[in-house]
Amino acid sequence: MSKPSNEIPNRKLELYDKLIACNPQIERKGKTTPYTSLNGHMFSFLSKEGVMGLRLSKDDREVFIQKFNGNLIEQHERTMKEYVEIPSDLLEKTEELSEYLQKSLNYVSELKPKPSKKKN
Repeated sequence: MSKPSNEIPNRKLELYDKLIACNPQIERKGKTTPYTSLNGHMFSFLSKEGVMGLRLSKDDREVFIQKFNGNLIEQHERTMKEYVEIPSDLLEKTEELSEYLQKSLNYVSELKPKPSKKKN
């Protein structure tokens, strides 16, 4: 019996990278689980199943969920309260989704920076 692949579907990874490339302020991080962060706060990620999560403010979350009939994302059997699950068809619409990525960046830029855990 073959074991399940831990690789993200190529098409989803390409779409995520294309979205991130739209904003020169944002750098993609993570080798096995791609994500973006600012000041120690993650604000987007792509799960190993190819599902994108995006962190939004309360108001933006409510609008997003209403507009796209969306949900909060679940990871490891836990609901991530500030993250919405990006529908697959919206991940294909880079220009439209880039507006929400910017809202996400704006939101985390207002949060207090987390202290670095890197050792010197």
